[in-house]
Amino acid sequence: MEAIEQERSGIHPARYIDDQHTASFVTSQIDRELLETRFQELNPSKEYTRLEKILVCSLDSVIKASTLKLDDRVGLIIATTKGNIDVLDTEHPFPKSRAYLPEMARAVADFFAFETEPIVLSNACVSGALAVATAKGYIQQQQFDHVFVVAGDLVTPFTVSGFTSFQAMSDMPCKPYSADRDGITLGEAGACVLVTSDRERTDATSMELVGEASCNDANHISGPSRTGEGLFRSIKKAMTQANITSEELGFISAHGTATVFNDEMESIAFHRAGMSEIPIHSLKGYLGHSLGASSLVELVVGMHSVANNTLFRSLGYEEPGTSHPLAVIETTTPKKITTFMKTASGFGGCNVALVCKQLSNE
Repeated sequence: MEAIEQERSGIHPARYIDDQHTASFVTSQIDRELLETRFQELNPSKEYTRLEKILVCSLDSVIKASTLKLDDRVGLIIATTKGNIDVLDTEHPFPKSRAYLPEMARAVADFFAFETEPIVLSNACVSGALAVATAKGYIQQQQFDHVFVVAGDLVTPFTVSGFTSFQAMSDMPCKPYSADRDGITLGEAGACVLVTSDRERTDATSMELVGEASCNDANHISGPSRTGEGLFRSIKKAMTQANITSEELGFISAHGTATVFNDEMESIAFHRAGMSEIPIHSLKGYLGHSLGASSLVELVVGMHSVANNTLFRSLGYEEPGTSHPLAVIETTTPKKITTFMKTASGFGGCNVALVCKQLSNE
């Protein structure tokens, strides 16, 4: 949060080499030594993959802060796009079966001795935000009283080569919504939140999820809808459920991958929803695109934005680059904020919109 407030990016040059590829690129990755130090402080009794360590470290701080007993009224949702994809590498020490998402989820849940079966939500790049909406549903249905949502994904040769094959990778830090954008920057992250109906479990950054919706436009396996239909419908449904007008939104934390097609699709959807003048940013210029973790990380940053009454700059933006204008935040600015919307879109045509509102003092 300090780095974002200071408009500093975590994107850096990187390089990977495997049996078939040698590539230089830019990315945002978690420091391996810092992760290992943090993880060993938790006194693990078994071996864990790198992603599992990220998820465990993220969960640990939230579980401790909640002081909850992890009984049968407490759920766990793990959101990811690719999971332990790195174990498929030839030289990886873990068995390839660890790439199965349920095995990864069970390893994480067992670390903390959750009594309930972990739930895996893997729906491309909307996974993290969709998991939060799903957690709210479980609580409303009285299946759980509290749900921990943790999301994570890695930067690996598999993901880098995949996006390279789409010609979607930028050689420079990505520039969402800018006319000179030329592709994404991959990142990796782990993030965790507690979804609860217990007001006593909240803190200064907590917010109420007053509206949520998802819609799949089934346009293409990787290409977004040219009309923004799925995102448009998600936005409209979430706003209707929240029972607020667009003028009441303080800002939009959008997906903003910096690909030509995604950013254009978003501009069309926001224009159709009458939201072209609402302040908007993408955080990908700071963090890169961490796939299934991205929307949860960005949701958390949005909560801090409201708590600090600050609009954060959309790093990398220089000049308008979409067919419909967007009110892209060009400078980090103080502003009284009580509500914001988080949107995300992903492969296969999936879209999600969450509307969050500052907790009242009642």
